Amino acid sequence: MRYDYTPFFRSTVGFDRLFDRLDTAADQGYPPYNIERTGEHTYRISVAVAGFSEKDLNADVRDGVLTITGKRDEAEKAEFLYQGIAGRAFERRFQLAEHVEVKGAKLENGLLHVDLERVVPEEKKPRRIAIQAADARALEGQAKAA
Repeated sequence: MRYDYTPFFRSTVGFDRLFDRLDTAADQGYPPYNIERTGEHTYRISVAVAGFSEKDLNADVRDGVLTITGKRDEAEKAEFLYQGIAGRAFERRFQLAEHVEVKGAKLENGLLHVDLERVVPEEKKPRRIAIQAADARALEGQAKAA
């Protein structure tokens, strides 16, 4: 289902990328997938890829976008009387948040699992700042000098 964002373009400037992302997020096409939180800083994307082998699948990360593609060899196509399991080529993109890294991928029971982890650099982590009490004698000296 596509939404018409034209009314918003009349009163906003610079939000075109946001509307593109909303359009992409609303696309619930093929293949189906799950995104789950597996820990405080870990996630897993599971994509249903029945009928695809490891050599048919590819996962790339570029500029914070994880792209998973699948394309089966045409030579392997059989003559089906009925084909209920989709095997068409696909491309699925996931926008990754800042500091989210792909830790690995594995194909298991018709699902491609991509494990992700949020790795926040030390300089970005919150830190406690020690608060020191002012020395009472130093304050008295400052008061007398003034």
